[in-house]
Amino acid sequence: MSKHHPELLADIEAFVANAGMTEITFGRKAMSDPHFVRDIRNGRRLWPETEAKARDWMRGWSPEHQDAAA
Repeated sequence: MSKHHPELLADIEAFVANAGMTEITFGRKAMSDPHFVRDIRNGRRLWPETEAKARDWMRGWSPEHQDAAA
């Protein structure tokens, strides 16, 4: 697990499992970066605004968006 953002990584992992989407889909839809989660896991550091963007996207997502997330 990332030493830089363990809470965010854990929250994203729980989110994608609950939402039934892949980490790549999450990265692509939430951050326009399909490798976002992998990069965090590998030690990528984030600006607070970047973390806020990911968290805001998760808060705004609903199951109705699932078809658009694929």
